[in-house]
Amino acid sequence: MKPFAIAGIQMNVSAIESNVARMKLKLDITMNLYPWVQMVMFSELCAFGPLTYAAREFPCDFEAEMQEMARKYGIWLLPGSIFEKSGDKIYNTASVINPQGEVVARYRKMFPFYPYEEGVTPGLEYCVFDVPDVGRFGVSICYDMWFPETIRTLAVMGAEVILHPTLTGTIDRDNELAIAQAMSTINQCYLFDVNGLDAGGSGRSIITGPDGRVQYQAQNNEEIIPIELDIDRVRRSRELGTLRLGQPLKSFRDHMGDFSIYWRDQQHPYLDSLGPLIKPGRMDRIAELKKIEGGMYPHPLPTPPATQ
Repeated sequence: MKPFAIAGIQMNVSAIESNVARMKLKLDITMNLYPWVQMVMFSELCAFGPLTYAAREFPCDFEAEMQEMARKYGIWLLPGSIFEKSGDKIYNTASVINPQGEVVARYRKMFPFYPYEEGVTPGLEYCVFDVPDVGRFGVSICYDMWFPETIRTLAVMGAEVILHPTLTGTIDRDNELAIAQAMSTINQCYLFDVNGLDAGGSGRSIITGPDGRVQYQAQNNEEIIPIELDIDRVRRSRELGTLRLGQPLKSFRDHMGDFSIYWRDQQHPYLDSLGPLIKPGRMDRIAELKKIEGGMYPHPLPTPPATQ
């Protein structure tokens, strides 16, 4: 067994004032109660809430304060994410800080929650980092998980634990809990999903293991969630199979070239037929638009191929 202890902090998040002081207090409490914890992570946009007016350039005072907290306790720290201002663009960015207080990685969310997370630019680079003598970790943020290619890519890069800060306060949280289990099952990894409360989400953080089993699921209240992971379970699952049955990573490796939908020169008429990425409106207004514009969606459905 190769144990590694992570604490997720599910806390109330304000959208109108800084949450940094409360994050530091929660971290003090966590390390006082559970001094054996080696890594702590917070939820998406925990520090300043979900509004882009709070965007900051990196490096910034918030990141520096989190670096000091990591040094103070000698822990790995993923302090959720904040909106990052870079030139005329805004990203949703998570920092990874090591026990020496050094920033070892910054990850920009690849799939902002369009069409709702308006004005946020997608990141382009995946993020993995190594914890010496423990294993490889990957970072994913909230809506990224809905695109299985993102978690699969991290797994192919060797990630054994996916750190997944989340901000979900919508009625699709049940869907996300199912996706978390599915992602850990088909990628044979741990997935550590921490959601916030109030303006930061509806809670129900979840930790799933490499065989898809739920290690812990929080409720709708503030919680500190210390979980000791056995990283060796990931390697055994990947070598011997999920529940000693399917070996999806090996099968993916052996058939990787067969997915023609990803080829750069491929056309996707059905996807084009779905129309633009816009917020849904009232059905009567959509019908009126169709009458005025001759149809809201300019691309007809593709004709299925003739059968032989």
